[in-house]
Amino acid sequence: MIAITPYLFYLYESVPSSKVWSTFLFTYNSKGYNDANTVMWLVTGKAIPLFLLFIWFFTCRHWWYHVLLVPIAMYLYQMISIFNDDLSYVDQFQLMHLLPIMAIVIPSIYLLRARMFDRLNTVDKSMEELEDEFKIKPTSLWGKIKQYF
Repeated sequence: MIAITPYLFYLYESVPSSKVWSTFLFTYNSKGYNDANTVMWLVTGKAIPLFLLFIWFFTCRHWWYHVLLVPIAMYLYQMISIFNDDLSYVDQFQLMHLLPIMAIVIPSIYLLRARMFDRLNTVDKSMEELEDEFKIKPTSLWGKIKQYF
């Protein structure tokens, strides 16, 4: 899947440069943009990094992988704002919407790091053994997805 991301990014070139894009599945009318090609260029520019971040998040074996939730939330917010008809605030004020996520993720990662280094200094364990101790190991992909919701 990672190897085909360059091809997925250039899918927007197959979208016509007109306001209305009709296919056998749907009809898209780009109200706020000049053409549907621009909208799909914006979508692929946000969706591909989001896709790669999801892969990284669900396959990361390190204790700090929850930090990836911040850029994931940022890209999700940007994807939602692309389809908003009012273009006056696309990619503006996203930090205000990300503050609650950052307020939870960043202190929890810092506390986990402080706890690890406290144990490292008081117990004779290696860093790898401490990382293994703090890992949550679900048995399946569904178990890993369920652990976050």
